Amino acid sequence: MKVLVATSETQGQRGNDFDFCVEGELVTVGLVCAADEYDPDGGCGCGRAFAGLNSHRATTTAKVKDVELSEEDYVEALRSSLAQQGWPTGDVEELADWLAQLVSTWPTGSIIERRGDDIFIRNTASQTSR
Repeated sequence: MKVLVATSETQGQRGNDFDFCVEGELVTVGLVCAADEYDPDGGCGCGRAFAGLNSHRATTTAKVKDVELSEEDYVEALRSSLAQQGWPTGDVEELADWLAQLVSTWPTGSIIERRGDDIFIRNTASQTSR
C-alpha cells in the first residue's frame, strides 16, 4: 500500500524546514496548535509538519512510498503510536483511511509538504526552474 514516510529529500527548500524523524519511518498528519493555526510558518512548526510514528518527532517533508503493509497493520501502527503519545485512538481507522486516500493518486516517490490543512506535492528545484 502507498503510505507517507519521513524523508530528508528537498530539506532546505524552505528556510524553516526541519527533519527530526528517522529516515523512512511512517508519518502521519498531526493536530495544529493555536500558534500555527492561521500561519503554517508560525513558531511551533506543527502547521507544516508530519509526525513520525516511531520517533514521535517531526519533519516538514514526507515521501510517498509503496510498502508491503496490510491495512490492519497500518491501522495498528497508527493506533500504537498515538496511544504511546497519549492521544485518543477511537478514530484511528478513519485516520488510516484518510491517509491512504490522500496518497492514493500521488506518484510513488513524490515529496510531500504541508501548509496548515493543505497537503500537496512539493515543487522540486527542477519543477520550479521550468
